[in-house]
Amino acid sequence: MQKLTAQNTEIRPAIDGITIDCVIFGFNKESLEVLLVQHAQGESIGKWGLLGGWLKKEESADDAAQRILQELTGLENIYLEQLKAFTNPNRVIERRVVTIGYYTLVNREDYNIKASLSVREAKWYKINDIPDLIFDHNEILDFSLMQLRNRVRQAPIGFNLLPEKFTLLQLMHLYEEILGIELDKSNFRRKILHMKLLVALDEKQQDVSHRAAKLYKFDPDIYKKLTEKGFNFEF
Repeated sequence: MQKLTAQNTEIRPAIDGITIDCVIFGFNKESLEVLLVQHAQGESIGKWGLLGGWLKKEESADDAAQRILQELTGLENIYLEQLKAFTNPNRVIERRVVTIGYYTLVNREDYNIKASLSVREAKWYKINDIPDLIFDHNEILDFSLMQLRNRVRQAPIGFNLLPEKFTLLQLMHLYEEILGIELDKSNFRRKILHMKLLVALDEKQQDVSHRAAKLYKFDPDIYKKLTEKGFNFEF
């Protein structure tokens, strides 16, 4: 009987590591932007990417996402929605790394970004001016934007992105920035008012050079109801 001998084969782990990557969309009353960081160390030094880092053994993915945001930019207590795992075996050269993506949309004015020592710079980029990012971060960003655009059609967005009192034009501009399309003003007005989401105020804009527009505010009860139950908003 032939004797079996051990093969001299290198045993490698199936996965080298798991990372977290966060897409932070920001709205500054004019444009939709995304927060990027320029790496200050490692193989990606000098390059731009999403906010990301390694998942530690003792923490959950959600906890890791919050830690990474705080460590890189000082952002804390940000609501993050998990996207999915990005598992392309070629997403990182010569390593098998899986990443879990998260995304959120915030009002830029509410947060003070402070770049950590591990990154050269943290900077907001307009959504149409995104540079080539490290690894598959452009793909993750594109997927996040698609999710955001789907969400805006299924749940109200704007409660924390607009002033307490706003015009229909301001609300429409927010939706145009997120969707990346130009909306018909009369059609948008008809559909948004039909939802009973807005409360018309007996007030108009102040200190404007053009004709003052009527002001509105969100109905918090309807906003909450539509956020929980959803809707199908076709523009």
